[in-house]
Amino acid sequence: MKRLVYLDAGVLIGAARGNTEIAQRAFEIINDPGVSFSSSVFVKLETLPKPTYNKKKSETEFYETFFSSVLVWAESTSELAELALKEGLEYGLGAIDSLHLVSAVATQSQELITTEGQEKPIHRTKNMVVRTIAT
Repeated sequence: MKRLVYLDAGVLIGAARGNTEIAQRAFEIINDPGVSFSSSVFVKLETLPKPTYNKKKSETEFYETFFSSVLVWAESTSELAELALKEGLEYGLGAIDSLHLVSAVATQSQELITTEGQEKPIHRTKNMVVRTIAT
C-alpha cells in the first residue's frame, strides 16, 4: 500500500524552480512509486496564481501536472478553518501552515512534508508527522 503524503507549497515551488538540494529532495518524493499525494486548494493558491499571471508556462504546467496526480483532496469548509484556527492558537502557527496541517489530517495523510526548518512552529504539532526537506 502506498503512503499518502501532503506536500506543502514550498516543496512544489522548490521542485518547479530550482536545481538545488531542495529540488532534488522534492523530486525524490514526487517520483517515489510508493507515495500517493493529498493536497488542498490552499497549496494551489500558493503555487498557481503568480506563475500563471506571469506566463511562466513550464512552472504552471509542473503544478498542474502534480495536481492532476493528487489522490485525495481536503475539502475547504468552515469546520476545516475552525480546526486550523485551533491548531494555530495551540502551536503558534501562521494561517497557511495551520491550514496545511489540518488539511493533511483531514485527508488522513501519513505525513506532511515541508521546506520549513526544524525550528519553525509547524514542527510543534502533535496531530501530524511533519518532515522537512530543508538543508
